[in-house]
Amino acid sequence: MDPRELSPLKHFVVAKKKINDVFEQLLGYVQEGSEFVKDTCQNDSLEQIAEKAQLEKIEAYTGKLAVIKEVLARRHMKVAFFGRTSNGKSTVINAMLRDRVLPSGIGHTTNCFLSVEGTDEDKAYLKTEGSEEEKSIKTVNQLAHALHMDESLDAGCLVKVFWPKTKCALLRDDLVLMDSPGTDVTTQLDSWIDKFCLDADVFVLVANSESTLMNTEKHFFHKVNERLSKPNIFILNNRWDASASEPEYMEDVRKQHMDRCVNFLVEELKVVDKEQAPNHIFFVSAKEVLNSRMQRAQGMPETGGALAEGFQDRLKEFQSFERTFEECISQSAVKTKFEQHTIRAKQITESVKGIMDQIHIAAAEKRVASLEERDYLMDRLEFVRNQLNLLIEDIKKKIKIVTEQVEKQVSNAMAEEICRLSVLIDEFHTDFHPSPHVLKIYKSELLNHVEKGMGKNLAFRCSDAVNASVQSSQKDMIECLQPLLPPTVQSQIHMLIPYRKFDLSYDLNCATLCADFQENIEFQFSLGWTALVSRFLGPANAKRALMLIDQNLQLSATTPTGGAVAQAAPPRAPVTQGQCQAVMTQEELMMSMAANLASLTSRTSMSVVIVGGVVWRTIGWRVIALSMSLYGLLYLYERLTWTTKAKERALKKQFVDYATEKLQMIVTFTSSNCSHQVQQEIASTFARLCQQVDITQRELESEISHLTTKIQELEKVQTRSKALRHKATELEKQLENFTSQYLQPQN
Repeated sequence: MDPRELSPLKHFVVAKKKINDVFEQLLGYVQEGSEFVKDTCQNDSLEQIAEKAQLEKIEAYTGKLAVIKEVLARRHMKVAFFGRTSNGKSTVINAMLRDRVLPSGIGHTTNCFLSVEGTDEDKAYLKTEGSEEEKSIKTVNQLAHALHMDESLDAGCLVKVFWPKTKCALLRDDLVLMDSPGTDVTTQLDSWIDKFCLDADVFVLVANSESTLMNTEKHFFHKVNERLSKPNIFILNNRWDASASEPEYMEDVRKQHMDRCVNFLVEELKVVDKEQAPNHIFFVSAKEVLNSRMQRAQGMPETGGALAEGFQDRLKEFQSFERTFEECISQSAVKTKFEQHTIRAKQITESVKGIMDQIHIAAAEKRVASLEERDYLMDRLEFVRNQLNLLIEDIKKKIKIVTEQVEKQVSNAMAEEICRLSVLIDEFHTDFHPSPHVLKIYKSELLNHVEKGMGKNLAFRCSDAVNASVQSSQKDMIECLQPLLPPTVQSQIHMLIPYRKFDLSYDLNCATLCADFQENIEFQFSLGWTALVSRFLGPANAKRALMLIDQNLQLSATTPTGGAVAQAAPPRAPVTQGQCQAVMTQEELMMSMAANLASLTSRTSMSVVIVGGVVWRTIGWRVIALSMSLYGLLYLYERLTWTTKAKERALKKQFVDYATEKLQMIVTFTSSNCSHQVQQEIASTFARLCQQVDITQRELESEISHLTTKIQELEKVQTRSKALRHKATELEKQLENFTSQYLQPQN
């Protein structure tokens, strides 16, 4: 087994790897948390869940952790060797490295700071301060030559020597050894300390055992002690092999050096207590150790050559120094290099964990509030739907009742107006003449008068009551549906459903209804044949009978008592075949006339004959002549009074009879039309109200859908924040384990 595998320096290497792994996880965790908080902040539906300040805070942590991670990757253990010129600092370093890495010996003094660290490459090289150029070196002489030939190097410059790790096991464990010029070559000690010593884990004072500690050496370490809190200082009394020439004084000299060194560490610097101080002071011969180890490396006995007496003791003490130094530097470096970063990592982890807790709590509260709001909206939606269904049935019944009332009201009003149609027609006054052209205009204006008059009268009788009924129904509907609308719509309901006066349209259409009206304003004697027939047979049968008689007279002129009657009757137009088909047959007419005449004969014929005979016998022909004269005078009177006014009155009377019959036919239709108008008006208002309710339902459904999506997103936020919080807990455990394992004193 390689003895370096058991080196205490592995403690630092393992700790460095572990802390780097922790910081790698922590950086990934913070980056994941940053993305999560960023997504939450940018989600408009998740307002006030994550704040912008939280995002900025985590993003700042990401940058800081990236810097710390880079610093940790470059961290290494550093030991600085100081002492006066030619005290053997370079030789001590070479002895520890088990090879001649740095120039040493007669004629070679270190004129600048030299750091030796390992490289994974197979060749050695160096870098000077301010340059990244890699200068290849193969031997110590080449290194010494390179250092002495570079005139730009002075005591305050640093040259980094990179030595292959395959050639030196000590450099495999992230250890940097720094050689320095003698503390007696410059007075710029403060700049040395600031530049090269603040990151050193251990200081080794290489003193010359042939002399005592000098003030220049003490002065330098006093400066170091002022800048650093209790630095780890070892004192090597080099060249102790010289004591072998005077063995009788060796112990006295050793005690003298030990007392002075202990006093310097304990009383002057106060970096260790009196019990620990001897463990920091060693008496060695670096040159002997270097020669011995190089001989062993070449396969020769390490005790070969001219070695002074007591070499084995000095070798063991050097090995004791190396072991104590390695234990000290590994413990010290872990603490100094990783403790503050570990504390910072704990703070960052705790802070990010706190942010995740805040987001989790905020998301939970929002989720509960959203669930309650969604439940309320779902109950509200269910209530609106149920109430709307109930109101639809109720309002349908109300609409039916109102329309039936309107239909009845309009029907009654129209019947009354038909009854007083003669009064309305008597109110019509305009120029009248029996000529066809004037008569046509007169009838047209009469129809307009009836249309407007009846419409006006119906509106006067019905419109106000119907309008009040419609308004009342609309008001009831608004009051019923208003609670189903949101408050903003309720306050604007009268703007959405504006008030307007409802007027019924009474479209009687008299012009079309009475278009086939045919007046008869020719003179007709009240005791004439036509009038008498009409009285006995009725107007319709009389017209048919007269038409049939005219036809018979044209066919035969020998009918008894028909000549006088035919001469008295006005000439009529010949009856066409179509007209004959339109009237009853001759047999039907004769049967009707025979029935009427038989009835008349059976009741009065005998009485008339008897009375006529009595009158003729009693009164005589004079009375008969007088009667005939009166009949003629009556005819003459009626003929003379048949003026244009009389014709107009006759036309109006005929129109009243005709229009009354026609209007009675459309009473049901007109009342139904009015009720339909009312139904449409109320239904239209109800439809607009239902439209607003539908909009409310769609808005509720949209809000419920939005809340459902929001709840799902909040649940995702809760789940993710909870997972990130658990990750923070795991990282805290790892940091605590690292602290307890590497940073806390081991019992």
